[in-house]
Amino acid sequence: MDEEFAINPEVRDLFKQISTHIRSRMKLIVTLFILGIVIGIPISHRVVDWLLSIDLVPEDTRIIILTPVEFIMLQVRIGAWLGAGLAVLALIVDGAWKSGLAQKSPKPAMSVIFSVLVAIILAALGVLYSWNLLTPMLLDYLASDAQSAGLATDWRLSSFIGFIVSLCLACVIGFQAPLITTLALKSGAVDRITMLAYRRHIWFITFVLGAAFSPPDPLSLFLVSLPIILLFEIALLWNKFTDENAYANA
Repeated sequence: MDEEFAINPEVRDLFKQISTHIRSRMKLIVTLFILGIVIGIPISHRVVDWLLSIDLVPEDTRIIILTPVEFIMLQVRIGAWLGAGLAVLALIVDGAWKSGLAQKSPKPAMSVIFSVLVAIILAALGVLYSWNLLTPMLLDYLASDAQSAGLATDWRLSSFIGFIVSLCLACVIGFQAPLITTLALKSGAVDRITMLAYRRHIWFITFVLGAAFSPPDPLSLFLVSLPIILLFEIALLWNKFTDENAYANA
């Protein structure tokens, strides 16, 4: 079991290259993160008011706030979430540029524009999935489970807003899996053989991250993680049929 999940030198070098590249872009990432906080804090009040005014709150459920500081910390969290999203978008743009250069594209800027458009479409799909299916289903499930045990269903404001926004953010970032996978393969950051060899590790990491963003029950975990894994597999399948070198590495 330990040998199966041991990281070989090639993958260790890959992780080292990725971490080195991220560190080289750290100033940009930190700048965008701070920008997200600066933008997010002023608009967080409107975000909270809007989320509380729509029909997401289950029946017989109260939203409470324990201390005034709780709302201040919630504003900071919303800004941090926005900053994280901007940082991920910057890394996607950077990966798209390198992918265009790696394939000797005469116009690498077109690769960037196309990747940004795809990232926006995937993010919109993630929002739709989270908003229309995942979040209402899990909120009703958690409320029904507590009420069936005779317990009152009170949500702290920070927990309720954090639950909704974190699920939405997880879907927005997770739905970028096919784009990130495609850019990683086309830019040469990782070859297809290595990605296929460590497919189960990627699945495992996806489930771990899904557990971090979802309630601690199997249904929530699968609802968060399974679409991301399916999108990752679709990206591998797409690469197999579009990359002429993929057949030799399949």
